[in-house]
Amino acid sequence: MTVAVTGILLAAGRGRRFDPAGLRNKLLQPLADGEPVVAASARKLLAVVPRVVAVVAPDDGGVGARLAALGCDVVVCPDADSGMAASLTHALRHALQDAAPGAWLVALGDMPYIAPATLQALAAALAAGASIAAPVLDGRRGNPVGFGAVHLDALLALRGDQGARGLLRTCPVTEIAVSDPGILRDVDVPDDLTAA
Repeated sequence: MTVAVTGILLAAGRGRRFDPAGLRNKLLQPLADGEPVVAASARKLLAVVPRVVAVVAPDDGGVGARLAALGCDVVVCPDADSGMAASLTHALRHALQDAAPGAWLVALGDMPYIAPATLQALAAALAAGASIAAPVLDGRRGNPVGFGAVHLDALLALRGDQGARGLLRTCPVTEIAVSDPGILRDVDVPDDLTAA
């Protein structure tokens, strides 16, 4: 039996390293091809899974509207500033309102350089029953990471800004070897918008 895979796009961060003054939302900044960071991240995920739940902050500057226009199921996390775990658990609870637990491919809104083939390989591993799937390049684990329903309770219990790193340290992980440097590249500073 194939497991249904839902995408979770975490897009509620404030990007304070990108712009300490808080004037520019990094997720809406254009990449070299002109597409906003978060739109590129979402578009790739939407091409691989049938549903993407995107979680945004209350004052998102238009991120949610952009993601909804692309076809994401957008949900606002009122306590997004308390850390990544709040966004992840909020998205999971929303996804579970109208779908049975399956598996979740958790992607970050500020990682637009991931290759579609990487996302497809992770989704396929989850659909085949992997309890955790993570991409690996030259021995380094990257993002996104997928989780099966067996980890639902542990995911919903997460707190703070560490996300699900603890699960990756303590549980078996199906590692997917890739030749994709995008799994390690996020947009933290303005130079990341164009750097190769």
